[in-house]
Amino acid sequence: DLAPRIASRFDTGIVADCIGFEVEEETGNLVCMRPISSGSMIVSCICPGSRPQIASVRLNTFKKSAPSENRAAERIREKYHVQADSIRTVILEVINNKSARANLEDAEIIVSGGRGTGGEGGFVLLRELADVLGGVVAASRAATDEGWIPSSSLIGQTGKSVAPKLYIACGISGALQHVCGMSDSDVIVAINRDANAPIFEIADYGVVGDMFKVVPAFIEEVKKARA
Repeated sequence: DLAPRIASRFDTGIVADCIGFEVEEETGNLVCMRPISSGSMIVSCICPGSRPQIASVRLNTFKKSAPSENRAAERIREKYHVQADSIRTVILEVINNKSARANLEDAEIIVSGGRGTGGEGGFVLLRELADVLGGVVAASRAATDEGWIPSSSLIGQTGKSVAPKLYIACGISGALQHVCGMSDSDVIVAINRDANAPIFEIADYGVVGDMFKVVPAFIEEVKKARA
């Protein structure tokens, strides 16, 4: 909410939900890349006649830089007071989120499915695995395009970027467009029939096999361990 208010005060533009940036050497314009049309395309946006240039970044798109003792910055604290009569926002109702599932960006464990899930039935199995692990379900572009799972669960270049502690990829080949949205996960487990699938190149642990046999066995072992 802050960025558009600042842009309004400075009478400048803002580009939101960006996944990449470049700077034009000749003009100094900030070129912002962002997905549009439900993630089917990526466009480059600039605000050539406006300064300062303002943009917001999609969560988990960029990896955090490591702390450095050589960097120094001055911390400035501004005291401000807001008059009650200047607040124009009115809260009409507060609705508690009844969903027990965490947001994808905040989840520590994600079970994700691709074309290899074969349909909505495959995602029923993945939800069972996610439930026993205390995680959430996500998907690759192939699965959301087929309508097996809502596009809000899409991970990748045109979806959400995540960095959970555990990412389990089931029936996902490992296309670059998907990998760029989950490669910062702490531990990646891949389950795929194809031993040559690119997903195994980035996986910490790989299982070559039928997910409809591997996942149920995985679920049973987790249940036994927690019994």
